[in-house]
Amino acid sequence: MKRVLLLGASGSIGTQTIEVILKNKDSFILSGISVGERVEIIDELIKNLANLNYFCVKNEKDYLKFKEKYPKKHFYFGDDGLIKLINECPSDIIVNALIGFIGFLPSVESLKLNKILCLSNKESLVVGGDIINKLLKEGHGKLYPIDSEHVAIAKCLYGKNINDVEKILITASGGPFFFLEKEKFKDITPCDALKHPTWSMGKKITIDSSTMMNKCFEIIEAHYLFNVSGDKIEPIVDRKSHVHSMIKMKNGDIYLQVGPSDMKLPITYALFEGKPDTSEGFMDVEKNTFDKYTFYPMDYDKFPLINYAYECLKKNGNYGAALNAANEVLVDAFLNNKIKYNTISEILDKIMKVFSYIKEVNINDLIETDKKVRELTKEYIEEYAN
Repeated sequence: MKRVLLLGASGSIGTQTIEVILKNKDSFILSGISVGERVEIIDELIKNLANLNYFCVKNEKDYLKFKEKYPKKHFYFGDDGLIKLINECPSDIIVNALIGFIGFLPSVESLKLNKILCLSNKESLVVGGDIINKLLKEGHGKLYPIDSEHVAIAKCLYGKNINDVEKILITASGGPFFFLEKEKFKDITPCDALKHPTWSMGKKITIDSSTMMNKCFEIIEAHYLFNVSGDKIEPIVDRKSHVHSMIKMKNGDIYLQVGPSDMKLPITYALFEGKPDTSEGFMDVEKNTFDKYTFYPMDYDKFPLINYAYECLKKNGNYGAALNAANEVLVDAFLNNKIKYNTISEILDKIMKVFSYIKEVNINDLIETDKKVRELTKEYIEEYAN
């Protein structure tokens, strides 16, 4: 029986993680959660889960309210509260389903405490992949991805030597605008961009999927998760999202992981620490069935943000932290109708040319980069608005 601490319990991945835990009561106990502002789920969870005793909320007023209401439970608040929660909540597994840079330090802290880290927070690797991998190489904790694409890659790689792999092909749905003329991008509204063709996700990741920044981040993730150079990782479009990713071997064989668009499957994979279905591997991996499916090449002209992945892997340092910070602020501005859709890439291009690049970084450098680039991005947004 493994005790699970879930960070980001009220989001899309968080709520589905709870469903998976409840479906596997003989294997997992939910011992703690963090939520942002959607604190209404706390009462219901406390009523139904006797072992749930540790909580972190975003705001102090909610912390004070719940602390008084449930004096025998443990409550924390804010960013510092997240770190205290990780240190004090009894847990074997930490699921990081937080969105954005806020998830980076909790990932680092989880590994320092030698926890099993089930990672949905892709920003942890985009921002500080070298730091995360250094901890893992030193024997601190374990990491299992929750992203459907990276779980697919891991399943395809099972039992194989990474040196025998010629190419990792990360699939993308292409988002809602794959066939839309580039000239019409300027007219895209937040409502348009939130209509993802195959997946049901939170607002931030849905916008990232439409711009392909999500795919950019996934290329960076794949590099750190599987120790593969950027030139061996390539996006390819499957409009139906049947194939979640594939690998091409040097001998010509292609392995594809195929299944429904259901995030409970990769969540289950991570919680059960990547255990295969059979001694041979995973039953949802197909071999040399590439021609059964319809794929499209990625349109780099229409979706230029993907190219930042390869630039990030060349430069490392604080490049990923700057890229993520600018993108977070820009997506929020677009969702709040402060900028137009195509302005996201315009401002991002400017930011990545002028931010203060640092080659050798520590955690404090990354925190400072995140802060400064957010401020810089807001200044650019104001200029565009005026």
